[in-house]
Amino acid sequence: MTSIARAIRTVLEADTPRDKVMRARKVARDWRLGRLDHVFDVVMPDRPGRPEAPELLAPNKMPARRRAGSVAGRVAMLHAFAHIEFVAIDLAFDIAGRFGDGLPPAFIDDWLSVGADEAMHFMLLERRLHAFGSHYGALPAHDGLWEAAAETSGSVLARIAIVPMVLEARGLDVSPATIERLSTMGDARSSAILARIYRDEIRHVGFGSKWFRIICESYGFDAPAHWKSLVKTHFRGPLKPPFNDSARLHAGLTREYYADLAG
Repeated sequence: MTSIARAIRTVLEADTPRDKVMRARKVARDWRLGRLDHVFDVVMPDRPGRPEAPELLAPNKMPARRRAGSVAGRVAMLHAFAHIEFVAIDLAFDIAGRFGDGLPPAFIDDWLSVGADEAMHFMLLERRLHAFGSHYGALPAHDGLWEAAAETSGSVLARIAIVPMVLEARGLDVSPATIERLSTMGDARSSAILARIYRDEIRHVGFGSKWFRIICESYGFDAPAHWKSLVKTHFRGPLKPPFNDSARLHAGLTREYYADLAG
C-alpha cells in the first residue's frame, strides 16, 4: 500500500483546483477505508502547488472591497471565501503530513476529514461563483494563510495555535453577520453555503482545541498559557473582538485562552 505521507504529498503538489479537490477526497476516503499505511517516508513540500490564477498579492496590496450590496461585491466576497477554502485544503493535509509522525492515527483521521470538508466547501463556492458568471481565479487573492503555515512549519503546537485556533476561529466571529447580510439581500443560496461552512468550521476549530490540549498535556504544558506564548511569538498584532464566545466555547476554545489578548 501507499504510505499516508506520499498520498498527502500528492494533494499538496496538485496545482489545479480540480486536481486538488479530487485528490483530497480520494486520500481522505482511502485513509478512512484502510488503504493507506500509517507511514511517514517523505517530507512535505515547503509550498503547495497553486494554479496560475488567482494572482496572489500581499494582504496590504489587495484592491479595496467593493460595495457588499452589489453583485460585484457579492462575487468578490464569495471569491475571497473560495480562496480561503482552497488554501484550507492544503493547510489540513499539511498538518497531517508534516506533524502526523509520532501522533496517533486519530490525529490523521481528524485533519483529513477537515481537508475533505474544505474541498467540498470550495466546490460549493466555485459553483456559486459560476452562477454569477464568475469563477475562482477571476480576482486576485492574498497569500496570508500560507504565510501563517510557513511561519509555524517547525512546531505542531504553533501550527495548531495559529491556524485553527486564531485564523479559523476568526471566521467563527465574522461569519454570522455575513450570513445574515446575504440573507437580508435575498441571496438565500449564498447564505446557506456560508451557514454550512460555518457549522463545519466550529468542528474544525474544535479539532484544533482538542489536539492542542492533548499535545500540551503530553509535554506537561499549561495549554492556555502556552497558547498565549505561541500567539505572541507567531501572530502579528492583537486578536480582534468582538468574539463569538458561544461558537468558540462549542469548539472548546474558552475565554481563558483569548480574552486578555484582545486589541
